[in-house]
Amino acid sequence: MTYENDPVYQMAVQQLKQSAKILNLPDDVVEVLRHPERLLHVKIPVKLDNGKIAVFHGWRSQHNSALGPYKGGIRYHENVTEGEVVALSMWMTWKNSLAGIPYGGGKGGVKVNPKELSPRELEELSRKYFAALSRIVGEDVDIPAPDVYTNPQTMAWYMDEYSKIVGYNAWGVVTAKPKEIGGLYARVVSTGLGVAIVAREAAKKVWRGVENKTVAVQGFGNVGIYAAKYLSEWGAKVVAVTDSKGGIYNPNGINVEELIKIKEQTGSVTNYKEYKKKITNEEILELDVDILVPAAVENVITKDNAPRIKAKIISEGANGPTTPEADEILRKKDAIVIPDILANAGGVVMSWIEWANNRMGNWLTEEEALSRLEKKMVENFGSVYNEWQKRFHEYPMRIAAYAIAVERVVTAMKLRGWI
Repeated sequence: MTYENDPVYQMAVQQLKQSAKILNLPDDVVEVLRHPERLLHVKIPVKLDNGKIAVFHGWRSQHNSALGPYKGGIRYHENVTEGEVVALSMWMTWKNSLAGIPYGGGKGGVKVNPKELSPRELEELSRKYFAALSRIVGEDVDIPAPDVYTNPQTMAWYMDEYSKIVGYNAWGVVTAKPKEIGGLYARVVSTGLGVAIVAREAAKKVWRGVENKTVAVQGFGNVGIYAAKYLSEWGAKVVAVTDSKGGIYNPNGINVEELIKIKEQTGSVTNYKEYKKKITNEEILELDVDILVPAAVENVITKDNAPRIKAKIISEGANGPTTPEADEILRKKDAIVIPDILANAGGVVMSWIEWANNRMGNWLTEEEALSRLEKKMVENFGSVYNEWQKRFHEYPMRIAAYAIAVERVVTAMKLRGWI
């Protein structure tokens, strides 16, 4: 199995084994949990605009279905690997379990740089990829959603292609669709809002709130934008932001609404004029701020830079931004690292709300959906924080979160007679 040598997969397994040790799980149960139930590898031939045919490779990993249908995003990126997809599907199992929603874990990816494709080529790629998955997805089987470089338009193509194959409008086969075809606008803001909510709840434990606390956001995509927006609206002071082209720092604070406009108009936060200095994606992590939101890519906080990180609260918007070694260093510094499977679960919680809304005939308003998300994220943070303090205080919060999530999955597997 080639995915076993992938470093992202190895990190996911290491986290699983740490949790298993705490829970005293036998090795054979760990062996079951470390592998996906199904892994599909597909080739996708696409006729390019120049008349040539390019072949792309895609994967869908269905990790565990003990708690319900597989759920997880699909990413388009030139660095996608089989191991990364498997690891992400495992993380989705724990994320859904921890969130207390009736889903298992799945993840998909296509190895492609979507920026190099025309709109027509991208649509053909998307439709052919989902057609290749059509026998293993479905409203009660596996429900994909967007991830890196996929979006509501991608989901619209997926839903339409699948609907043609099955012969009816399968609104619930994907989530985060455009509002006009069964989606909720709230899904657009949900992941970033969730990251902000748990940061706010952690701030209540430390300082009684986020008011006037300084914030740095690494990665100003969808997650980073809304995390910054909501924290700013609640009284925090966003002082630094970066994207793939660099970043800006202003200790007096950044106008987040204006920054969002600059990002939309020019493509980068570096074009914002009101800054004290330009900074890099590496430098932003080490700024003297109260709250850090890593919302870009994995493995950015490591054993090398963790000793220099000053933030008291780190709310993970990205998947896997902190290595296990860095987790332990930060714990010893009394920093609160809110793990990805808790912090960025707002997206999948809202996907569950959208999916249920589709299945029930669209019965929710946007305000009701956001209210349900808020309640769920506050509840999830409180339960994990309390369990961490009560049962697992000698470990990083991530390990506590994993232990809670893994324990729920194992219990479901035992009840179903799988182990």
